[in-house]
Amino acid sequence: MLPNTMKTRFHTLLSSTFRPLSAILCAAALLALCGAGCSKDTKCAGDTCRDTTRQIYEWRVYTLTGDGAALDAYFAQTLVPAYNRLGVQAGAFQPMKLNAGEAQRRYLFFVYPSIAEYLKVKREIWRDTAFRAAAQAFFDSSAAKPEYSNFESYLCEAFSNMPKMRAVDKSRGMFELRVYRSPNEEANQRKISMFNDDTEIQLFDDAGINSVCYGETLAGPRMPSLVYLTWYETPEKRDAAWKKFGADPRWKQLRKSPKYARTATDNTIQLLLPLPYSQF
Repeated sequence: MLPNTMKTRFHTLLSSTFRPLSAILCAAALLALCGAGCSKDTKCAGDTCRDTTRQIYEWRVYTLTGDGAALDAYFAQTLVPAYNRLGVQAGAFQPMKLNAGEAQRRYLFFVYPSIAEYLKVKREIWRDTAFRAAAQAFFDSSAAKPEYSNFESYLCEAFSNMPKMRAVDKSRGMFELRVYRSPNEEANQRKISMFNDDTEIQLFDDAGINSVCYGETLAGPRMPSLVYLTWYETPEKRDAAWKKFGADPRWKQLRKSPKYARTATDNTIQLLLPLPYSQF
């Protein structure tokens, strides 16, 4: 048996020996991943490595000319499966409520692992012979009788402090999509910082506002802006969560900070219902 003092020295020696070894193994694993095409945006803390490559979010908002049945069938049976084959998951939504005279819309939400994968998928989708063959009937019919008048796109890069979207619980009954527009690029960066670097997302968590993703808009109908998505079980729980958030003293203090003055000119709110073929 070793004396206690010798045991202590032995454990210290092991710790000092293997701690660098674990760092070397971690670095080797990262090099192997990067050699396979992984982003260099990877951080190690102690013995744990975390991939910080930012996801890319693409939102498409289709304004329909009819009831959407043919478009839904095309999305569900052809387009979404083709994106899945290329490693991209997709959400699909419709507005919870329309105003009088407002056209029906479809919201498609594509999640790309990185900007490189976004560009790759844009090329590869049209080289997918199975997709082209399955989609041709829809292309032919909708060319003669369009299923939608147009679609708008938002291409967003995930915030650095939430580089990956959060999983959505099966209990979700509705989503909320918000777009915040800023008067200029500098104000937009401060608005992003309010979420990304300060406490606003944590306040959301504490209030029961369930975050899905946050993104800086790289290209969209109105710039500069940011886009984020949250989910709730019911409209009542959504209302209660926002009421709790609004009453939080930390939020009241944050919103009065001169640091975040005049960061947004307006924001739009769209409550959404997931469609049967939505993957989120």
